[in-house]
Amino acid sequence: MKIKHNVVGVVGTNCYFAVNETSNECLIIDPGDQAQRLSEKIQANELKPVAILLTHAHFDHIMAAEALAKEYEIKIFVHEDDARMLMEPSLNCGSMIGARVSFKADETVKDGQKLFLAGFDIEVLHTPGHTPGGCCYYFAEEGVVFSGDTLFCESVGRTDLPGGSSSTLIRSIREKLMKLPDLTIVYPGHGEPTKISTEKQYNPFV
Repeated sequence: MKIKHNVVGVVGTNCYFAVNETSNECLIIDPGDQAQRLSEKIQANELKPVAILLTHAHFDHIMAAEALAKEYEIKIFVHEDDARMLMEPSLNCGSMIGARVSFKADETVKDGQKLFLAGFDIEVLHTPGHTPGGCCYYFAEEGVVFSGDTLFCESVGRTDLPGGSSSTLIRSIREKLMKLPDLTIVYPGHGEPTKISTEKQYNPFV
């Protein structure tokens, strides 16, 4: 796997391209904004998008998803508990920046579900707390997890938005993410990558 990192939107959201180096197929994870810029990067690197994976449905992680899905004729995946949030600007918080973001996911996922996309085996880890349907995508063979706004480098996601719960978030992290192998690389929704071992040792929240 090769991971291409893009920072997009007004709050600096990490959008990742998880690339299969053999086929050049890729997964687009959290395309938060700037669809044209992301498309230009896809074309410049001759990537072949296969699907869009959303870690949750807040506006800053989803605003380019619909345009890219239409351009590349690919499906959008989101956890079933955030499906409604995609369609409700008051819930996805697009209204915070005066944006009306509303669309439907093509596929919903649930905890423990196994996906096979772009040649990768992926496990869905439901990690509510930041949002009811927040989830992480774990690539065991590659030793990486895309954590969205659940877990950051030495920090955790905010819980003061609709559907948030600090106790639920901490429980999610402890029960789902802290049980992953220590050397698992964490690619968060904002900020720098980290490792599970680092978070076990230095994260003051968990």
